[in-house]
Amino acid sequence: MTIGWNEPVSDGGSEVIGYHVERKERNSIVWHRISKALVIGNLFKSTGLEDGVAYEFRVIAENIAGIGKPSKASEPMLALDPVDPPGQPVPIHVSKNAITIQWTKPEYDGGFKITGYTVEKRDLPAGRWIRANFTNIIETTFTISGLTQDESYEFRVLARNSAGAVSNPSDPSDPIICKDDIEEPRIMVDAKFKDIVLVKAGEVFKLEADVAGQPLPSMVWTKDGKDVENTSKLQIKMTELTAFLINKDSVRRDGGEFILTATNVGGFAKHVFNVKVLDRPGPPKGPLTVSDISAEKCVLTWNPPSDDGGANIEHYVIEKRESSRLAWTNVASELQVNQYQVTKLLKGNEYIFRVMAVNKYGVGEPLESEAIIAENPYVRPDPPQTPEITAVTKDSVVLCWGAPASNGGSEITNYLIEKRDRISLRWVKCNKRNVTDLHFKVSALVPSHEYEFRVFAENAAGISDPSPSSPFVKATDALFKPGPPGNPRILDTTSSAITLAWNKPVYDGGSEITGYILETRLPETEEDEWTIVSPKDGVKGTSFTITNLKENQEYKINVSAVNSEDIRIVVLDKPGPPTGPVNVDEVTSDSVTISWKPPEYDGGCTINNYIVEKRDTSTTNWQIVAANLARTQIKAGRLKAGSEYQFRITAENRYGKSPLLVSECVVAQYPYKLPGPPGTPFLQ
Repeated sequence: MTIGWNEPVSDGGSEVIGYHVERKERNSIVWHRISKALVIGNLFKSTGLEDGVAYEFRVIAENIAGIGKPSKASEPMLALDPVDPPGQPVPIHVSKNAITIQWTKPEYDGGFKITGYTVEKRDLPAGRWIRANFTNIIETTFTISGLTQDESYEFRVLARNSAGAVSNPSDPSDPIICKDDIEEPRIMVDAKFKDIVLVKAGEVFKLEADVAGQPLPSMVWTKDGKDVENTSKLQIKMTELTAFLINKDSVRRDGGEFILTATNVGGFAKHVFNVKVLDRPGPPKGPLTVSDISAEKCVLTWNPPSDDGGANIEHYVIEKRESSRLAWTNVASELQVNQYQVTKLLKGNEYIFRVMAVNKYGVGEPLESEAIIAENPYVRPDPPQTPEITAVTKDSVVLCWGAPASNGGSEITNYLIEKRDRISLRWVKCNKRNVTDLHFKVSALVPSHEYEFRVFAENAAGISDPSPSSPFVKATDALFKPGPPGNPRILDTTSSAITLAWNKPVYDGGSEITGYILETRLPETEEDEWTIVSPKDGVKGTSFTITNLKENQEYKINVSAVNSEDIRIVVLDKPGPPTGPVNVDEVTSDSVTISWKPPEYDGGCTINNYIVEKRDTSTTNWQIVAANLARTQIKAGRLKAGSEYQFRITAENRYGKSPLLVSECVVAQYPYKLPGPPGTPFLQ
């Protein structure tokens, strides 16, 4: 035990230098000094005590004159472990004159059983603690009565064990106002009602719940947003604290969500009872869509039923009937999918379809479609445009034609081409395979015979009427100028030679290409002063190296395709200069915007890019501003304020660079001047 004491009222005229502590057992008359040395201070811890024995203590003061008289003996105190205080009390019921509190037992009982509790109360805000119970409290709840309405109180609890040890008070409760308690409604149900309630068809199901609240709540049953009413099939029973709902002879539509709602001034509570009646499934979820309708077939699509009858859907059954008949015929059974193609329909007949879901309890209710007529949604296409002759030889012609004005609602899958000899009355089919292009080469013609041609279009609905016939054409070789060689390009250059290549002409003029002629001329010479640089019999391939050229000399080159009738010439050349003048806009102290127009002559091919350069007129050095510019405008920056600049532009195609286009000189400065001086200042 740790004991403490106060200093003597009189120190004898000399300061107290220490204390001596003595103790004795309560039933003994002999005091024993337990402080081995002089105790400095007013506290002393006594050890070596015997558990459960009551001890008394006294203290003797000592000054320079000696040891004084002993103090009065302390109250007898048992040597016991202390009891922990109980838990903080909390209110469990409040009314206008009484409050019921509850607390938890001490964590440690001091080694002896807790035999009772003492409850103390205090009026707020400044009341003192007074005892609230006059009999021993054994439980951990207590009702304090005789309180004043609308007053606030605090409560605390002390524990006592069988050895007589009393704990310190618990933490006081939160302030509690004494007034009638309002308890929000509560609904308590059996655990089986917290999951889905499964009921077989034909059975009775009963829903029940206990209800609590202060004041007593009112109760109502609802389903699908509507109040449930008493009928001969469905009964509702209610008492003050219970609610029942009983349904007899259950069928699938009796299932669903039943909601019990309890309401009072403190609020409301509700519980949802999910009831599923195990029965045949409901109808599949609509609509039953009929799509891709043709004269012989259609496609049905539906969704699984919202109510599966409490069992897995095993399969679906499809039936059909003609609208003029009452009898349904089976289309498909044991379908595992939600889509099916119905076939073997009769063209022009009107049909209605229905789908049923099947579970282990049987076939469910049907979902019906709208009536449909089995007919194609498309018609035969219009006839193609009049065929034109684009090429003729002694045994073949090439035909071209335009697509029909309407494809009849279905894609054109084939064109049929027919021919007729002028000396015959019979039309003969020309193509054995499907033709989807708008041109066709008809072969195996008899030389010198005259023919006319016509074309049919075909889609899913059938073959169109024939196109108007083409004019008669005689099967004979016709020689024309060949087309120009395609895609001319420079492959390599040296100081004295150029290697170039090209593609064969798309059109040979009706006769085989026999070779190519290459010519060159200097840009400054007349346009008709061309020099042939190819062999006398022409170039047989599609590439050639021109030799014996002067270094750094520009050349213009012609490549000509030759057949037995004539030649066609194409010119390969560098582009002309960009078209001036060079426009200079948006001049500032460090940038200008320049623009120009493309060359009037592009050298026979696309301009790849432009090269823009600038020069400070105080020097002779040109600097590149942009080397791969695709547009005809650029903002040139990084100029030195006050300096004068010139710009030049070069166009470039695959054959080389154009002559230069040079701008006028421009000074890099703002287009405005410094402001003039303000007026003479004066006193305001």
